[in-house]
Amino acid sequence: MLMLSSSPAPKLLLLKNLSSLLLLRFLSSSPQNPKTLQKTLDQISHSFAQGSPPDRIPLSDLLRPDHAESVLHRLRSRPESAIRFFQWSEEFLGFSHTLPSICAVAHLLLSRRMFDPARWVLDRMIRRFSASDAFVGFSRGFQVYGSNPSTVYSLLVDCYCRAGMVDGSVEVFRRMCEMGVSVSSYARSALLNLLIDMGRIDSILEIYDKLSESASKPNLSVYNVVISALFNKGEALKGLDFHQALVRRGVKLHIADCNKILNSLCWNQMGIAKDFFSVMEEMGPSPNVITHSTLINSYCKEGRLDEAMGFYKIMVEKSIAPDVIIYSILINGFCKVGRMEEADGLLSMALNSGIRLDVVIFSSLMDGYVRIGDVQKAFELYVRMLEGGISPNVITYSILINGFCQKGKIGEACGLFCKIMKHGFEPTIFTYSSLIDCLCDSGKLKDAFHLFEYMITTGQIPDVVVNTMLIEGLSKGGRMVDALRFFFQSVKRGIEPNIILYNVLIDGCCRAKRLDNALKIYRQMGLDNLSPDAITFSVLIKGLAKQGRLEEALILFFQMLKKGFSPDVVSYCTLIDGFCKLNNLQKTFRILKMMLGSSIIPDVGIYNVLINGLFKESRLGEVPELFNQLVEQGLDPDVVTYNTMISGYCCAKNLSKAILLYEDMMGKGLLPNTITFTILIDAFCKEGRMEDAVSVFTTMLRNGPVPNVVTYSCLIDGYFKSLHCQNAIQLHEEMLGNHISPNIVSYSVLIDGLCKEGRMEEASLAFHCAIDRGLLPDIVAYGILIHAYYKVERFAEALMLYNRMVADGVAADSFVSNTISECLRRCNSLDNVFY
Repeated sequence: MLMLSSSPAPKLLLLKNLSSLLLLRFLSSSPQNPKTLQKTLDQISHSFAQGSPPDRIPLSDLLRPDHAESVLHRLRSRPESAIRFFQWSEEFLGFSHTLPSICAVAHLLLSRRMFDPARWVLDRMIRRFSASDAFVGFSRGFQVYGSNPSTVYSLLVDCYCRAGMVDGSVEVFRRMCEMGVSVSSYARSALLNLLIDMGRIDSILEIYDKLSESASKPNLSVYNVVISALFNKGEALKGLDFHQALVRRGVKLHIADCNKILNSLCWNQMGIAKDFFSVMEEMGPSPNVITHSTLINSYCKEGRLDEAMGFYKIMVEKSIAPDVIIYSILINGFCKVGRMEEADGLLSMALNSGIRLDVVIFSSLMDGYVRIGDVQKAFELYVRMLEGGISPNVITYSILINGFCQKGKIGEACGLFCKIMKHGFEPTIFTYSSLIDCLCDSGKLKDAFHLFEYMITTGQIPDVVVNTMLIEGLSKGGRMVDALRFFFQSVKRGIEPNIILYNVLIDGCCRAKRLDNALKIYRQMGLDNLSPDAITFSVLIKGLAKQGRLEEALILFFQMLKKGFSPDVVSYCTLIDGFCKLNNLQKTFRILKMMLGSSIIPDVGIYNVLINGLFKESRLGEVPELFNQLVEQGLDPDVVTYNTMISGYCCAKNLSKAILLYEDMMGKGLLPNTITFTILIDAFCKEGRMEDAVSVFTTMLRNGPVPNVVTYSCLIDGYFKSLHCQNAIQLHEEMLGNHISPNIVSYSVLIDGLCKEGRMEEASLAFHCAIDRGLLPDIVAYGILIHAYYKVERFAEALMLYNRMVADGVAADSFVSNTISECLRRCNSLDNVFY
């Protein structure tokens, strides 16, 4: 039952309820002749017009379905009553309405623009009557009911389309066109969409001219609708065939419409776009400069520059002159990927073609040179642009400012910023961010914040990027309290922190060793519905591991894996290094196994840490296996690898193995550094092989690298231990003569050697020389001299030196404490103790 209002229930009840009086009247007046029939029809019409239709009346002997049209005609001024009668006569009289009665009620409804009830009626019609009968049936009622032929027939077409009845919809459409009845845009669209959905391209071609003539827009809108729909449905071949079929039929296609189709294809269907271009080349319309620029632009955006140049060459071959837009597109494309030589070549071609260059082309070129770090060349282009009478815009200045900022040339950048203001341009957020970032990097935080405040006064709203730069500047400057305060101020101003901002804060806290604050910020991210990324986890893991909080770092590491992130080499290396320092090789190798299982190749630094860990735990037998694994992973052992292994074997008193490694290192063309030679010299000295130690030292002096203070200290210590005291002293003098500054360790070696030789005055002199050089004696230096004084029974001097040590804030260790206790006991004089 059709609903005519939002409250249908009361009206439907009227169809089933009859007052006693009306029922008796109808029952008592059984019609017997035409006059009676007309009277009955009048009574029925009047009842429905009053909204009180009869319920059950024995009129079936006289009333027939063809009488319904008469009642409907009587109710033509009351369409609501007419549709009630239409429904009542079907339900209570069992009528199967004729075509004229259906057409009548449809006319009535459409004359009052009651489209929904009319659709309901037409949907019933199209299931019973042919399209041609329906069309003819409607034609007799237009003058009677005053309905609009375009409205009626267009709705009929739409109903056939909604029912998927292609032939019926096409038939009505044809007849409308033949009779000159205007087809509404919605009916035309419905017909086109039905034919496209049903794959009836042949039908579209048959009625193409009529579809085009019926369109309110130029006839090629039909072409656009059909071919766009086919391409969007993935039926590219049908779309291309449709284009070709139209051309064969002599339809003149406009290049502007084809360009629109091509442009839409270029967004995400470049393969089809290229095929469409080929069809246009073969059959027409001939591609113009816009056609080529559309394709060139799309290929440039995808980074397919060689293909873009291919279309440029096609243009030139066909004598289609590229315009300034095409040159701008190509130059910008090459500049973005740093192919500046080709960009310059295009610039020359543009000039040779008589193209007047504009600010866009120069800005693209300048941006390209800035991207590859050639700010000087960018500035030369800027000067050339000015000489050519082309005025720079705010984008041009912003590009140059960014370039100077990248090079740290803040003065030049600020000068250009002043030019922007002088010319009345409004700096962009990019301009401000470039300057602020540069000021922060150069440590000029005060100037950065002044610019930030000025930016706000001009009406520019700093975005999250600018705020992040300032927070990072404060963090790197160690001003984490200020960074956190500014962060909360930014949030209060309406800035929504992103993951990058949170990572900057977390990294700053980790650098400042404020790990608890870093973890609080990490938890705050969750409250702000932001998920940590791989960088967040890596920064926290590194920070915790460096501070020895390895268990917490490991928990975060597994959380990172659980969330689907792949830890980077730095995260793995940090954990491996941390557990190696704790001598926990079991966990170290488990992490390495996980790393290899994740197809992440460890770098040579990780292997160096692991090799060092094995030596520290005296697991020398596993070292060669790990070294071979390093090589099998395609890594080249570096000088640190060899130094670690040479040092490890030297400490294990396996000097022959260390020497073999040194020779292997040299054989692979890897030059040993100062540390390598120092390790070997120290090992030879400890073994008493002074000739070998001197030989290595001589090699250093002859071929490099230059020995450092540690190298000299090792050899001086060796000379003293081998009782070559004079050689040791001479070497110390030679070190000073070579302008290598001694440190407290080298002085401690010298003092110890002199003391063991019983040369106390010289030892004391060396101690005071160290102090005169500004070196602060440590517990080792004090301990050596105090113990030497004790051994030669110069107790008073030992106690005086001890008092000086305490006054200098150097805490005594057990060795010194025991020595002083013995001094006191031997002196048998507690009164001389100074605390």
